[in-house]
Amino acid sequence: MVDIAERPARLAGPPTVPRAAADHAAPGRVSRLLGVGARVLHRTVAIAALAAIWEGAPRLGLVDRVFLPPLSEVLVAWWELLRSGQLAEHVGASLTRSLAGLGLAVLTAIPLGLLIGWYRPLAELLSPLLEVFRNTAALALLPVFVLILGLGETSKIALVLYACSWPILLNTIAGVKGVDPLLIRSARSMGLNHLRLFQKVILPAAVPTIFTGVRLAGAYSILVLVAAEMVGAKAGLGYLINYAQYNFAIADMYSGIITISAIGLVVNQLLVALERRFSTWRVDVSAG
Repeated sequence: MVDIAERPARLAGPPTVPRAAADHAAPGRVSRLLGVGARVLHRTVAIAALAAIWEGAPRLGLVDRVFLPPLSEVLVAWWELLRSGQLAEHVGASLTRSLAGLGLAVLTAIPLGLLIGWYRPLAELLSPLLEVFRNTAALALLPVFVLILGLGETSKIALVLYACSWPILLNTIAGVKGVDPLLIRSARSMGLNHLRLFQKVILPAAVPTIFTGVRLAGAYSILVLVAAEMVGAKAGLGYLINYAQYNFAIADMYSGIITISAIGLVVNQLLVALERRFSTWRVDVSAG
């Protein structure tokens, strides 16, 4: 019989991690954390500098604090608007109009852009009309939308739809026309029909350019809407800014401006994440 005490030592307990491996893993984690911290600091240093200048310039008398209050006072006013529920009401009204117009623009401009970019006769037919309207500023047509559609929600959503359609439409057309002809010829030589060619080659290659147009449209949807809300609106961030200016509530006015900037940043980041989701096949040449 074999004595239990004579069993190999490796059966007496669980295997242990070598000390050298553990010592090597700890500096690796520290270096990764330091790298993340350095990237965060690099991305926020400009914002921090702007905040410091905004806070210090009025307090040092470099600018009149009546017209440009310190950032801390603006943030206090922003918190009061948020706590009272006014800010949520205005943000909700603006986002509803903005997202409705942007969504309609995506649903209409992308299919139309794909058709125009793919079928040359249609592009030749509509090109003069597109050139006329693409050079007409959306805000210049605001009185027209108000006269035809009234001062209600319809005119504001229609104005956002008009403003957002052009960057999406033009970038979609450019994305389809910019596909490498060698890819198209290679796909055709493999026997793909027009539908499969469009699905497997044209559309994936045009996705990055299309999303560039969608991101531009996302910014336009906020900017154009704010201007439209200053005319005949009873709620919205544009109305808040205009009302605060007329009542000389300067801190509230800057609170609305900061909120618009934050919404634009969040919308842009969401669109960037969505673009990455639909462009997983792309290689990031700037990485590394």
